[in-house]
Amino acid sequence: MTKLQGKSALVTGGTSGIGRAAAVALAELGAHVVISGRDTVRGEQVVQEIRSTGGQADFVAADLRDESSARSLAAQARDLAGHVDILVNNAGIYPFSATHETSEQEFDAVIALNVKAPYFLVAELAPGMAERGDGAIINLSTMAAELGVPGASLYGASKAALVLMTKAWAAEYGPYGVRVNAVSPGAIRTEGTAKMGEDFDQLAAQAPAGRPGTAEEIADAITFLATDRSSFVHGAILSVDGGRTAV
Repeated sequence: MTKLQGKSALVTGGTSGIGRAAAVALAELGAHVVISGRDTVRGEQVVQEIRSTGGQADFVAADLRDESSARSLAAQARDLAGHVDILVNNAGIYPFSATHETSEQEFDAVIALNVKAPYFLVAELAPGMAERGDGAIINLSTMAAELGVPGASLYGASKAALVLMTKAWAAEYGPYGVRVNAVSPGAIRTEGTAKMGEDFDQLAAQAPAGRPGTAEEIADAITFLATDRSSFVHGAILSVDGGRTAV
């Protein structure tokens, strides 16, 4: 398929889970995908997987924690792909712990990756998209940004901030041809959530769908927002949570 032929995409946290699925799906649509993450071995595996089927992909090792690391990643992506047409802000951490047990170090780490890194990636890349008159930014939120979930006060708050930024960026850059939207997953079966064991299964069972989602189902939503199929969609938060936030 060639819906994204000639386009380039940067997918943060693209070495596993939702990020990996999104990178593979975008490459299948013809995009040149730049994947970032901390694990070089897994990153190169994803790159080889994409290249083995004729796709274009590169990996950039990045530990997003501040403005300089975000801007550096954006610059490296531009060097590899020429420009970035699609930004998928997927990298994030989701610790679950009681508020009174959360340290300042943990607090700062969550805000740095979940809020600060996307902010400065957009600051670095959106102006170029606006200058070209075309671009798509897809942020990954969570149902915990809308629901009161015990142990998720910090994680949910960080993603709620990203939801507001999504709407603000849509208003700021939309008039220049840049569509900014977010996908809000529910309980998704990935390598990371597998560690939650029975708690994860109980969480998934609360949704009308009655089951966990897959990374590929989230990737389908991401590709929808990345292509012209969503050309009239600006500032939307697309819930892909099995109906959990509807009940």
